[in-house]
Amino acid sequence: MPDLIPAAKPLIGDEERAAVDRVLRSGMIAQGPEVATFEREFADHFVEGRETVAVNSGTSGLHLGLLAAGIGPGDEVIVPSFTFAATGNSVALTGATPVFADIDPATFALDATSVEAAVTPRTRAIMPVHLYGHPADMVALQAVADRNGLMIFEDAAQAHGARLHGRPVGTFGAFAMFSLYPTKNMTSGEGGMVTAGTPDIARSMRLLRNQGMERQYENEVVGFNARMTDLHAAIGRVQLTKVDVWTEQRRGNASFLDANLVGVVAPPVSAGAHHVYHQYTVRVPDDRDGFVRALREEHQVGSGVYYPIPNHRLASLAHFAPGLDLPETERAAREVVSLPVHPSLTRADLERIVTAVAAVAGAGA
Repeated sequence: MPDLIPAAKPLIGDEERAAVDRVLRSGMIAQGPEVATFEREFADHFVEGRETVAVNSGTSGLHLGLLAAGIGPGDEVIVPSFTFAATGNSVALTGATPVFADIDPATFALDATSVEAAVTPRTRAIMPVHLYGHPADMVALQAVADRNGLMIFEDAAQAHGARLHGRPVGTFGAFAMFSLYPTKNMTSGEGGMVTAGTPDIARSMRLLRNQGMERQYENEVVGFNARMTDLHAAIGRVQLTKVDVWTEQRRGNASFLDANLVGVVAPPVSAGAHHVYHQYTVRVPDDRDGFVRALREEHQVGSGVYYPIPNHRLASLAHFAPGLDLPETERAAREVVSLPVHPSLTRADLERIVTAVAAVAGAGA
């Protein structure tokens, strides 16, 4: 039996190990010069030099970004329900209310019409997710925000290098968060990077991540310990030198799948969108879960379902959305499957994936 083709595969090489060893030998292990350099390099690489703040996780980045933007009790932030729970969690952690809106069935990102219908007098902001590496429709969402006097925040956890009409994601909102978790398009081992649209948000983020201090023992606000270590930053700096090649490999793999897959609904790409394929997500309208099992058990092809339970039906968040009906969100949760698209795939792997999908779809799994 052939080896399993995994759904995701972090790429950590000798250069990353050498960078960690260099930091260990330096004796400066906590937040220090590696973090500061990583912030500058990340900003120049992805977000046209916008000021960036490194934190210990993507979730921390969302949470602290919301706090830095002034979100708190009594406020509402409109978010998708079709996303990882950290999006809604981060709003709830501020004491504000996550308000769930439906998605565009093509992009899996927030639908502007649904967002506008969800606006109330308490709404302060809209926080789209650039899901799977495809940018949300920021033009339409910004128009909604402008009509209603709202801020825009970006959950760009999966979208390193994605662009819309040439503009990088992470440059549209008052802040944007990129995750550096191991399975993302690049990693620091664990961590997050927040891009700030204003100096005030950047400074507030720096205070909040470090117990409320910019200068040691001069605490200005009640803060958190959400610092990134120099060990993690050193890994991230090496990954920055590789991520563009990996992204083009992902895009090439996606092109092969687009051209050769049969029996499933492949992911469309919007006009003007530069998709970075954190996930290659297809739709299987009939018996998705049987399809996933058959791929793995009969063909040794891994896959993932992101996400089977919408946020508005999770036990942790459902009380924010009693009786809410989001039909496109529910349909996506029933149908989506993410096939392997990562840079480690060989041509033989891709051909196996195509053959397996055709066999399973043809068998009516």
